[in-house]
Amino acid sequence: MAELGSNNPALAGETYQRTTVDAAMARPAAPAKAKAREFNHTVHGLRGVAAMMVFFAHVLSGVAENIYAGDPSYSALVEGPGNFGRWGVWLFFVISGYVILPSVLRYLPGEFALRRFFRLYPLFFAFSLLFIALNAASNAYPELNSPWTVVPGLLMINLLTQTQQLTPNAWSLSYEVLFYALACAIVHFAVRRRSLLETLPFALFAIALLCRYPAMAFFLAGIAARLLDDRNIRPAPGPRIVLEMLAFAACVYCASVRHYTFLPEDLGDWRTYGLYVATALFFYMAIARGSLTSRLLDRPAILYLGTVSYSLYLAHPYSYLLMRKGFAQFGLFSDNWLLSVTVFMIAVMAVTLAITHVVYRVLERYPYQWFFHERVFHR
Repeated sequence: MAELGSNNPALAGETYQRTTVDAAMARPAAPAKAKAREFNHTVHGLRGVAAMMVFFAHVLSGVAENIYAGDPSYSALVEGPGNFGRWGVWLFFVISGYVILPSVLRYLPGEFALRRFFRLYPLFFAFSLLFIALNAASNAYPELNSPWTVVPGLLMINLLTQTQQLTPNAWSLSYEVLFYALACAIVHFAVRRRSLLETLPFALFAIALLCRYPAMAFFLAGIAARLLDDRNIRPAPGPRIVLEMLAFAACVYCASVRHYTFLPEDLGDWRTYGLYVATALFFYMAIARGSLTSRLLDRPAILYLGTVSYSLYLAHPYSYLLMRKGFAQFGLFSDNWLLSVTVFMIAVMAVTLAITHVVYRVLERYPYQWFFHERVFHR
């Protein structure tokens, strides 16, 4: 399983008379031009980069575990790149913190929840049902056939119930959904209603969650980046580019040396803090206009990967497993692992991108556009 496995904020004190979801939905959506002003091409490109990093990490590490487990030279070669690829998950968390803050400020809780539901759940639900069906038929993971695992998984509360997610990679969605809910609640009660009494329970729960799951700190890094970016607080271009390069080099080093879970047991290693600080600093320097990262990522192919990144993130474990079994069955993994893995990587990438394109259009884009009559991303 491990293998698969600017803003338009509501004014404080404004009176809101709409108390039903229908009434909330009746409120005119923010103009597309306002949303477009919030769209950052570099942030969008980084979504695609993060998804591809996780994809490569799973392919390289999965082949090492299941095909060339007896070849120490291959395992040693891919350990660092595999670890670095998993850094893409933490980068996703920072991006979420950056893009969610304007959303919770713009929309009332009912509409915000609906938009998050149609943004995430149809695709997640489809892949979860696929996993449930496959696991029921194969009994590959018998402990995951239990309703005590299935129900929390489908509700995305498995982080609270300490059960495992069903579909590969969806463990990170449990973090995301908890962050969305807490961000929405805290902004609503603290900013709109200005109620300390109502805000306090959610703030205390957020602190407790952060202590139990330190990975939540990456969301805070994204929020900080958004607040600073809105105020254009950053160094001059010259020093900024130097900081961007140094921060990225630190990310490469710290992320490559080990596999981080960002749980309390990781906090004894200074590199855990180093990776967090370097990731936050790199992201903030990278999203500035004229950064080295922005120049590299301002490409149609990269922006496309950013658009389909969520579909790619959830779809690739299935395409990878299918292709790996096919290659193994037909004896296409030879002793020449360099050639075999190169051919396999090209093949699985082509199949994955084809599946991702279809999945994105049918299960990610269509439900959102059908319900809200607008695009997911406004560029």
